[in-house]
Amino acid sequence: MGKYTKTDILNKADELAKMIAETEEVDFFKKAEAQINENQRVRELIASMKSLQKQAVNFQHYGKTEALKMVEAKIEAIEQEIDEIPIVQEFKQSQVDVNDLLQMVASSVSNTVTDIIIESTGGDVLRGETGSKVNSGSGGCH
Repeated sequence: MGKYTKTDILNKADELAKMIAETEEVDFFKKAEAQINENQRVRELIASMKSLQKQAVNFQHYGKTEALKMVEAKIEAIEQEIDEIPIVQEFKQSQVDVNDLLQMVASSVSNTVTDIIIESTGGDVLRGETGSKVNSGSGGCH
């Protein structure tokens, strides 16, 4: 029988999540998000974009393709303008950094588990083969 239950593991995952939530990456992300929410220009642009999106839905519904194209072009222009605002770029970068950190944790856990399984079954870590595969060999003497 295993020593740990799923509950034990989820409790450890919670601890890890709390640690991650207190990293510089997450801190920066929260600050950048707060600055975006307080940024008047960003708020105005998002408001115009939302009203244009409502128009787009109406035009689509009534089959007004020319009007729809114009509105979609306006929406795209606003999206580009939002993307060019430095705080938005910082926010997007901070999203990437937090995601990278989470990916790093996930792949570290996954790789370590795989290596432990391979080692504990007497396999070959470098070749990535478990013991059952290595020991069943190809017809040679054991």
